[in-house]
Amino acid sequence: MRLGIVFLLLLWSCAAWAQERPAYLDPTLPIEVRVEDLLGRMTLEEKVAQMLSMRQTKRLIVDEQNRFDPSRAPEWFKLGIGRIERPSEYFQTAREAAAFTNAIQRWVRENTRLGIPVIFHEEALHGLRAAEATSYPQAIALASTWNPALVERVYGRIAREVRARGVHQVLAPVVDVGREPRWGRIEETFGEDPYLVAEMGKAAVWGLQGRRVPPVGPGHVIATLKHMAGHGQPESGINVAPVFFGERHLREVFLYPFREAVEKAHALSVMASYNEIDGIPSHANAWMLRDVLRGEWGFRGVIVSDWHGIPQLITRHHVAENLEEAARLALQATVDVELPDYEAYATLVDQVRRGLIPELAVDEAVRRLLWAKFAVGLFDGEPYVDEAEASRVNASEEDRALALEAAREAIILLKNDGLLPLEAGRLDRVAVIGPHAGEVLLGGYSGRPRYTVSILEGLRERLRGEAEVLYAEGVRITEDSVFTDEPQPHLGGTWARQRNAAHRVVFTPPEANRSRIEEAVALARTSDVVVLVVGGNEQTAREAYAPYHLGDRLSLRLPGQQEELVKAVLATGVPVVLVVIGGRPYVITELVDRVGAIVWGWYLGQETGRAVAEVLLGDYNPAGRLPITIPRHEGQLPAYYSHKPSKELDYVDGTSRPLFPFGYGLSYTRFAYRSVRLEPDRVGGCGVVRVLVELENVGDRAGDEVVQVYVRDRVSSVARPVKELKGFRRVHLGPGERKVVEIELGPEAFAFYGLEMERVVEAGWFDVLVGGNSEELISVPLEITEGCNLGR
Repeated sequence: MRLGIVFLLLLWSCAAWAQERPAYLDPTLPIEVRVEDLLGRMTLEEKVAQMLSMRQTKRLIVDEQNRFDPSRAPEWFKLGIGRIERPSEYFQTAREAAAFTNAIQRWVRENTRLGIPVIFHEEALHGLRAAEATSYPQAIALASTWNPALVERVYGRIAREVRARGVHQVLAPVVDVGREPRWGRIEETFGEDPYLVAEMGKAAVWGLQGRRVPPVGPGHVIATLKHMAGHGQPESGINVAPVFFGERHLREVFLYPFREAVEKAHALSVMASYNEIDGIPSHANAWMLRDVLRGEWGFRGVIVSDWHGIPQLITRHHVAENLEEAARLALQATVDVELPDYEAYATLVDQVRRGLIPELAVDEAVRRLLWAKFAVGLFDGEPYVDEAEASRVNASEEDRALALEAAREAIILLKNDGLLPLEAGRLDRVAVIGPHAGEVLLGGYSGRPRYTVSILEGLRERLRGEAEVLYAEGVRITEDSVFTDEPQPHLGGTWARQRNAAHRVVFTPPEANRSRIEEAVALARTSDVVVLVVGGNEQTAREAYAPYHLGDRLSLRLPGQQEELVKAVLATGVPVVLVVIGGRPYVITELVDRVGAIVWGWYLGQETGRAVAEVLLGDYNPAGRLPITIPRHEGQLPAYYSHKPSKELDYVDGTSRPLFPFGYGLSYTRFAYRSVRLEPDRVGGCGVVRVLVELENVGDRAGDEVVQVYVRDRVSSVARPVKELKGFRRVHLGPGERKVVEIELGPEAFAFYGLEMERVVEAGWFDVLVGGNSEELISVPLEITEGCNLGR
């Protein structure tokens, strides 16, 4: 292929002999030709500059008002720079951020020798992490929708907001498989199942990049898959701790979503993970990044480091002695660019000059980095944005409506003894109690949206003129410098507050909560119903990155005195709806049987209050489903539904069954599975099976059911899980309505990595399992008559 590119470049050179415009600026030429032309014009210093990034070092190029000031920039900045991180973080408006990126692009274009534009990065896990951007439900809540089409729409709107600011790449989505709920980043994942994570991950990539790439057109950005790989089940639940998986388990569980997003959604960037796998840190894992990702899967995009991940080969993993050696290890693994600031890769020029690194290795990385800039259209036309449009696009009414829709679909009804939906006409006084009742928690990697609605505000708005809605904090979980006795939803929750607070988490002393509990109990006694909002916050579940900034937990019980609060309120005898807001599964075993209803929300984004109020009052029929198992006890961990059959025994002091299983969720109506059949029910190993489910809404309300299809291999050459999710569909039915739901299973649904570490389908009998969650299933037998080899 490289010879073909050279040939095309020679033809162009002959045809354009008399022209002055270089080939790399000609938009009619193939990207590969333009890249080779530009690369051939670059000095070694200019090449390495493309492998560097700036974040904290942005301070070198801004004035006291954080405006770009090239007169302050170091001399080397005239070489250009590959990437700049988080351009929005200095500014309070989208317009200011757009002006900042425009100023830098204009100067780079006019004052560097080759005019190579800059790629700007932002975080966009569930919305742009910046002021004025729309904040959607956290990733694990988006997974709870079991609606990839909705997720694609959400990330499409995120991309539109991001690109309007002059930003071209986001460090999202997270496609780690989350199997360790003590881990503070579990909320960033799409859950415990590789198939569900892959479906949501592909939807996110399509939303961000568009369906046809390259090019990455207007209104779209480059997606970055995080974090490759094994990050989601760290030892002891400690962030960035080692993982110990065999190659088969790694490929089938933790690499699977990455492969799907690369091969089918064509993700253009991947981020390496902090952790090590079997002793090899991911930033130095040439087998995983070079041989598997690039070699086996054909990935042509950019591999970025996680923040400071390359220097951590020295400081955390102790596999490199100095920055020079760390840079060599990462480059050998084909990590293309160092984030967020230049450290190890700043040594590359000197190392090439000394013969320690071949310049060809730098060329390969820069070739990929330039390709991304051409793919996103930075060289074609003016690389600037309309600053006024950035303000109009961010947090539009359309975005706000979509955030509400996503929040509605994410809410999971876990228990209902008939208490819900509440009847507004039969209520005089509603008590809204709890640490999360009067504030909006957004979760990790959140921005500062223009609008937020707390549960207290949502219920007051919904019940205005019908019932009195009163508030008590109940308990406080953690202390920081901004907490007050009054709810402050405009602050955007504790994540926004903690930016100005200490890294250290300070739990509120129990004695300080006694009066709050007494106040809450007094309010409850005079009320018709209590909406009790509990959970965690963005300080008790967050990314742990240093001894002074922790985020993982030993316990999964509700932090602080929340259980004490719940039990005290329950003792009044007033009906209680438990609403859970937070970033991880919580062990609520002692509370489940005592409350009348449980509504699980995770973090629901800026429209939290409206969505919860609609569900509680029956304006919306909840249909979210758990993307992760909720255990009865921490001693059950790891607790995921697709375990191996040898994990079959209970404990001497309790059951091994979860409190709520994967895929579980209730509705205000009821659904009946009238029949399940396979067409055909006997097929060759490379064949396709259609699962046909006749579903009926047998209740009196319209609602959604999530039809889930699992597969079990009865006998196999390698031990297989007891069941694996292989298909699902969220279906809407009116009262009494019937519908035949069809889900197709191809050979990949029955394949696994066999004895020779190739994906094979073995002849034999399988069970196809269909139902509304991972435990209540109808089994239909399928015979596969011959094997099939799908290769690596």
